[in-house]
Amino acid sequence: MPTLAGHWADFAATTFARSLLALATAFVLGTLIGFERQWRQRTAGLRTNVLVAVGAAAFADLGLRLGGTDGATRIIANVVTGIGFLGAGVILKDGTNIRGLNTAATLWCSAAVGAVAGSGLPEEAAALTVFVLAGNTLLRPLVNWVSRLPIGTGMTEAQYRVHALCSPGSVPDVRDLMETELTRAHYPIREMETLNESDGQVELAAVLLPTSAGADELDSVVVALERSPLVHSATWSVQTTA
Repeated sequence: MPTLAGHWADFAATTFARSLLALATAFVLGTLIGFERQWRQRTAGLRTNVLVAVGAAAFADLGLRLGGTDGATRIIANVVTGIGFLGAGVILKDGTNIRGLNTAATLWCSAAVGAVAGSGLPEEAAALTVFVLAGNTLLRPLVNWVSRLPIGTGMTEAQYRVHALCSPGSVPDVRDLMETELTRAHYPIREMETLNESDGQVELAAVLLPTSAGADELDSVVVALERSPLVHSATWSVQTTA
């Protein structure tokens, strides 16, 4: 006749086996994600993604064992918050450029893979891993193609600047002229900048409010500025907004 100790041993063995499966699943899937990151020499590589996935799986499994579905839900919510802080550590600001966003997002997804595996859903965790890998590999050619496209002035909300070179003594008059021409073209100015100043000439830049602009309209403004004897040369530039 089975004893209580025997029943408990069977239960413990089954529970341990489930936990082991969850951790092993997170380890294998985290390795796949991490290998792709390591191959591309990213900040968070193989070991980091594996540890994030296994840690998330362990927390989810612990919550499931101690508190059931509600316990797992609460712990997973805290895992998401914790991974947010971890991801912030790999995001670097280099001047106007921000690096590490993709790495942080990958860590977040590795945690999701681990949490799903720890919740006893290995098939779903594997499917999520496939999508994460696809996002980091299959979409790369598309990203490169889009990045090489010129900024479309009629399609993209961007930051525009109208530049004018003049002598130092003409700065007030040229500034007024730029404001007049841009107002006539219905482009509001956010601010006026002095980008370069020397003994011979000054470069002024009228920073427009982020908007979609027409290249022909901006060209007309530049032509109007260059008609003035006070303006040595004029042009306009554009860059995408964050």
